[in-house]
Amino acid sequence: MQDVITVGVDGTPEATAAVVWAAHEAELRRARLRLLHAWVLLAPEPEPGPAEAGDQNYWPHRIIGDARETVRDRHPDLPVDEALVAADPLAALKEAAGRSTLLVLGSRDLGPLARYVMGEIGLQVVAHTHTPTVLVRARPGVATPAPDAPVTAGLSLHEPCEALLAFAFESAARRGAPLRIVHGRHLPSYAYNRGGGVEPVAAQQSAADARQELAAALRPWREKFPDVRLDARVEQESPAQAVLRDAAGAALLVVGRRHKLHFPAPKIGHVVQAAVHHAPCPVAIVPHE
Repeated sequence: MQDVITVGVDGTPEATAAVVWAAHEAELRRARLRLLHAWVLLAPEPEPGPAEAGDQNYWPHRIIGDARETVRDRHPDLPVDEALVAADPLAALKEAAGRSTLLVLGSRDLGPLARYVMGEIGLQVVAHTHTPTVLVRARPGVATPAPDAPVTAGLSLHEPCEALLAFAFESAARRGAPLRIVHGRHLPSYAYNRGGGVEPVAAQQSAADARQELAAALRPWREKFPDVRLDARVEQESPAQAVLRDAAGAALLVVGRRHKLHFPAPKIGHVVQAAVHHAPCPVAIVPHE
């Protein structure tokens, strides 16, 4: 069955940026693109015919129509489905995510602060869905990534991350792009001396151990994707700081979220929080065990 990428549309520049990104991704994957607009006050559809300004559904039709034209201008042969849903947007997006390979949402940018402002809906969708979700912001005047821009992924070695690695390697392979895997690790307590300084030998040994663990984790993926140019990095600092710094110039940042952490409520973790608030590129959040 053909993959389906669902993108939420609401007529904002952020949603338009998400539509553009999602359409390009759908073409790379040879997937169908679904344009979804949810409005709880959507009226029953009238008899077939052109929408008019007096129709209660005029603006929902206009929003979907504008998104469709945005896609057609760039990808005229891409199969596109349209969905106007009379439901709360959060409920509609969560339901659509369950029937999609990928969910794409727009996020607002605060200009020079270069931050995502995730509304309550986007935050809850990311926290609850088991479907990979990409957050895309509109940044007028910002140059598009270079053709050889890497896909960057933040990798923890303390838990299974097969879903994250699969997403990252497949994304790089589809784009013919290099893949940068970043593992950030704090120095162990024994690497610090009594004066608060760092013991060089202990720090070097910790880094060597981390590089061996990272190489072992990536070995089967190197074999599965021999054509992907891989840059594996160990950074001796906070994982969030390491991922953000190494995401500079990336076409896409991939981070993971453990989807079985449900108590007392689903959380997205500090690395994901940092990525979606500060990363300079689209962010893919991949649920994993």
